[in-house]
Amino acid sequence: MPISNVGLQILPFSKKKDTYALVDEAIKVIQESGVKYEVTAMETILEGELDELLEVVKKTIHATVEAGADEVAAEVKIHFRPQGTSIEEKVGKYRK
Repeated sequence: MPISNVGLQILPFSKKKDTYALVDEAIKVIQESGVKYEVTAMETILEGELDELLEVVKKTIHATVEAGADEVAAEVKIHFRPQGTSIEEKVGKYRK
C-alpha cells in the first residue's frame, strides 16, 4: 500500500476548555497511533497508509470532543501518490 501524507489542523471550540489543551488531546491520539508524524505550529503532518491515517483523523476529532470541546472543525489535506510520498522528501532539504 502506498505511503501518503495527511496535514491535519484540529480547531476545537469550547466555552469552558482551553483550546491548546484540547489540541493536546488530539496530538496525544496521534502519538499513540504509532504513525509517523511531525507537529508544526499550524498543523500536524501524518505519514502512512491512507486508510490508517483517515482513522487517526476520526479518532482525533472524537477525542477532542470527549475532552470537552463543544464542537470541532478539522482541516485535512491529503497528498496521495501511487508510488508513495514522504515528509522527508518535501522538507528534508530545509532541515539543518
